[in-house]
This record gives sequence, C-alpha cells and structure tokens, in this order.
Amino acid sequence: MYRSFVKRLLDFVLAFIALTILFLPLLFITIWLHFANKGAGAYFFQERPGRNGKVFKIVKFKTMTDERDANGNLLPDEVRLTKIGRFVRGCSIDELPQLWNVLKGDMAFIGPRPLLVQYLPLYSKEQARRHEVRPGITGWAQCHGRNAISWTEKFKYDVWYVDHLSFLVDMKVIFITIKKVLIRDGISQEGQATMEAFNGHN
Repeated sequence: MYRSFVKRLLDFVLAFIALTILFLPLLFITIWLHFANKGAGAYFFQERPGRNGKVFKIVKFKTMTDERDANGNLLPDEVRLTKIGRFVRGCSIDELPQLWNVLKGDMAFIGPRPLLVQYLPLYSKEQARRHEVRPGITGWAQCHGRNAISWTEKFKYDVWYVDHLSFLVDMKVIFITIKKVLIRDGISQEGQATMEAFNGHN
C-alpha cells in the first residue's frame, strides 16, 4: 500500500506545501546565483533516467560558471565552482528545485539518486534494479556517504533500498539526511569537486 500509493500521495502533498512555503527564498537564491554565475543562469537542466529508465529533465540550482579555455572546452569543475555555489551545494540547497520534479511525479523525496543517461548501458543487471522505483532527492546511499563512497557501494545501497522500501526506511533516510547536511558530510570524493564519472567498473 505504501509503496504503490501512499508514498506518491505524500510526495505530491509535501512537495506542493514546500514549494509554496519556499517560493520567496527560492526566488532570492535564483537572483543571487544568476549574478554569481556570470550570466550562466541560475538553473541547471539535464536529462536523467527515472523509474523504469524513462528519461526526464531534472532541474537543480546551477553552482558553476560556463567558463571555457582557449579551445572552447569547459574548465574543470573545481575552477568553475563559485564560492556561493560551493555554499549552496554544501548545504544541499542546489537540490531544492527538484521539488518541482517530485510534484510532477518524475521523482520522489526518497529514492536512488538519478544519474546520467549515458550510464544506462554500463549497469550490471543487478545495478539496473535501482530504476524499479522513482529516483529521489536523497536516498539510502546518500545516508552512507553521499559522493564520498565508491560507485560499487552506492549501487549496493540503492538496490538495498529497492528491496526494503517502506515508510520506516524513508523516515530513517530523512533523519540521517538532515544530520548529514548539517555536518556537511560526504559532499565530494577526495580530490574531486563532486564525484568521478562512472565507467562501469569503479
């Protein structure tokens, strides 16, 4: 009952309430990032695979500029990441626009994080099971290290969540996520601004 109906109903209601309450703060952050990103815009849109691999456009606050080198290639993430962007990302504020994705039904509050479309053919059969549920703003893997753990560990946690999805597990994820955000734990891998790309092995 919770998995098939109640979870989605709660997601819709809570996302609607959150977007209503946070409208003005989100507007302020949008204006703030617009100037900090040197004209690159305040929002980041990207196609991501959702439930059953269906592709949707995720929206996040943009925390980097679009600065490029002499050959027109984007500079490394750690160079383009602004001070304000680092703060927004460190506090997970960059995830808040995904409330719109939750409202639409592309995502849930809790679930495996939606990754890049190009990773789809790289998953093993077991890893691909992460797409049996809606992706989430936060998830079981984020409770166990966010970007600081390996891809292998991340996928094991994702599949564990698929097999154990329940109201109690979701409540546990929420409380652990709040704690992680407050202490700013696991934001990036060592030596990386975020996390290295998945290549099917790491």
